[in-house]
Amino acid sequence: QVQLVESGGGLVQAGGSLRLSCAASGRTFRSDSMAWFRQAPGKEREFVSAISWSGGNSYYTDSVKGRFTISRDNAKNTVYLQMNSLKPEDTAVYYCAAKGRGDFTIAAMYDYWGQGTQVTVSS
Repeated sequence: QVQLVESGGGLVQAGGSLRLSCAASGRTFRSDSMAWFRQAPGKEREFVSAISWSGGNSYYTDSVKGRFTISRDNAKNTVYLQMNSLKPEDTAVYYCAAKGRGDFTIAAMYDYWGQGTQVTVSS
């Protein structure tokens, strides 16, 4: 059974940092792209960041560029999201996604999803 398990979410003040982790089990994703999406209450799930299978290429939505950094450790089958200078508008449930196809900014292009981890940024 394939599982993606996110961790590292929590409550943080504006300007603070969090590091999210997504550990995969049941199969290896070392040949697949992986990504982070987020969903705030009453809003659609939105793309945050993606990383190529090798880690050589990474992509970010404009609102997090310069603040968030995605990385991966294929030996550990894990992807990370380092989030710095957090803002209240970053508050959302963050989801890990794996095995993307085509347009990596579209949620429907991913085959596997985690259960999500809550990130709350207070002002």
